Amino acid sequence: MDKKLTLSLDSTIIETAKRYAKSNNTSLSKLIESYLATLTKKELKKTEITPLVKSLSGVISVGEDFDEKQEYTQYLIDKYK
Repeated sequence: MDKKLTLSLDSTIIETAKRYAKSNNTSLSKLIESYLATLTKKELKKTEITPLVKSLSGVISVGEDFDEKQEYTQYLIDKYK
């Protein structure tokens, strides 16, 4: 169900947003709705491990003292010498 919302914004931003919405064949209301939906979805969305990544998990064994940051740093140093 749609509900009305009143916002107070800088007039320059409103005009720029209206032109942007028009150039993308949408309304300013839909543009803002889409932005807010995306913004709030990020907060709710949890990172999901894909089946491919799950299947690869545990394929390589490294020692407990393995420091990935140190190894990556060394890799970059060697790469850019």
